[in-house]
This record gives sequence, C-alpha cells and structure tokens, in this order.
Amino acid sequence: QVQLVESGGGLVQPGGSLRLSCAASGSEFSIKSMGWYRQAPGKQRELVAVISSSTSYADSVQGRFTISRDNAKSTMYLQMNSLKPEDTAVYYCSAIVAIFGGIRNYWGQGTQVTVSS
Repeated sequence: QVQLVESGGGLVQPGGSLRLSCAASGSEFSIKSMGWYRQAPGKQRELVAVISSSTSYADSVQGRFTISRDNAKSTMYLQMNSLKPEDTAVYYCSAIVAIFGGIRNYWGQGTQVTVSS
C-alpha cells in the first residue's frame, strides 16, 4: 500500500500564497505520476496540475500555481500564488503508482484551502 499525506492548507487572503505538500510513503512502489485535484462545495472534483516527465495545469491556475516534486523525498508540492476566492476548495493529492505487479491510483485525505478576506 501507499499512503499520501497532504499538508499546508489554511486560510489566506486574496492575493496571498500557500504551499501544499504531499508526502508518499509505503514499500516497494514506483511513482509514475502525481497530481493535485480540488473540489469546491457543490462542484465536481477537478484537475489542478499533474507532474510526470512534464507538467500540466488547468487553465484557471496556469501562471499562478507551480507543481514540483522531490523524488528523493517522495514528496510533491503545489506553490499557489495570487490566490483568488474561487480557489477555495479541498485539495487532494493523487498518485499513479506501480505496485504489486500492476498500476494503482492512490488518493490523500485532502487539505482545505480557503481564500477569503
């Protein structure tokens, strides 16, 4: 099994910044790709950014958010700048992992990000 633990969420004013972290732990696994998703109240979960050999972003966060990864620490980050109220959501970490001879998708428990004055 693989465990993903997010941290770094909180309350921030519009225009502010936050950095989310997602730490992966377990045994005998290889991460193929990781990503951040978010879900606002009453809305479907949506992709924010993904990272594998390259990065990709949702149009709504392009230029404001930066996804990165520290392979040595099995940790992924999301630097969020110029935050807007519409960025308010629960942010989830996801990992596509090679484990047990196959490919599995794991999710973290989520971390709340609230952008409000």
